Amino acid sequence: MLKYVSKLLTATAFLGLALSAAGSSPREQVLDDYKNGLATGWETKSFAGQTHYTAEHDDKQFYIKATSTAAASGLFHKIDYDPKEQPILRWSWKIEHTLAKGDERTKAGDDYAARVYVVFPSLLFWKTKALNYIWANKLPKGEALPNAFTANTMMIAVESGNGRAGQWLNEERNIYEDFKKYFKTEPPRVGAIAIMTDTDNTGESATAWYSPIIIGKNSP
Repeated sequence: MLKYVSKLLTATAFLGLALSAAGSSPREQVLDDYKNGLATGWETKSFAGQTHYTAEHDDKQFYIKATSTAAASGLFHKIDYDPKEQPILRWSWKIEHTLAKGDERTKAGDDYAARVYVVFPSLLFWKTKALNYIWANKLPKGEALPNAFTANTMMIAVESGNGRAGQWLNEERNIYEDFKKYFKTEPPRVGAIAIMTDTDNTGESATAWYSPIIIGKNSP
């Protein structure tokens, strides 16, 4: 199954205005704070079975808990903004463990305990591109490669392995610079931001937690 081709093509449907127009937005915006459950902007897309996503909290923060067993479905948030105007993406996440059979270089191992990705739609849907920030299974932290199913998705290892599993880790990426670096061109507007915990190829189980995602401008 061409898993990521189908995911990318499906994501082109998520073209709505969830943020203010470029130039009028505040310096930081929270995509969803999860305080009232999942906001209406989220859409569930199932590709093989169902990953379960629930909005929860503890005495420190609100978050989404994701659990998956031999399944792949994601949460996509419709959005439309200029990544040059708001290039910063920040979030925190935690995993229970990576996937023993997971391997970023193979189709059979193309599963991840946690990922956050940014979709850049095109009017020609087969040209849709995505930056996929993964908690890698085997790919070393800081490395990146094209997805095993399609070169239109770049897999970027923000974290890797089980060394820090069970810990909340803070992440920050400049999606504008990442797109230029990996696709060698200026990015189009962002069409969706998604989270996904998937285990359909490996048939394993995974649990992950995702904090609210923050979209921001560069520091002045």
